[in-house]
Amino acid sequence: MANQHVVPNGGDWAVRGEGNSRLTAIVDNKSEAIRIARDIAINQMAELVIHNSHGIIIDRDSYGRDPNPPKDTKY
Repeated sequence: MANQHVVPNGGDWAVRGEGNSRLTAIVDNKSEAIRIARDIAINQMAELVIHNSHGIIIDRDSYGRDPNPPKDTKY
């Protein structure tokens, strides 16, 4: 389970698995990179991490198992 990062890559956008030096995908727009990274994160039950054009994290979505699920208040 590797978190998927959407990162700037020159004038393009890229998807990179956390800890990987190699890029998974390079596309010409951020929305396409987010779509690709989201699909991978869902498949791997990982987290999607979106960076802005300066490389700063601006958003996250988790598609993994919740380590702290809500408690059932009925019982």
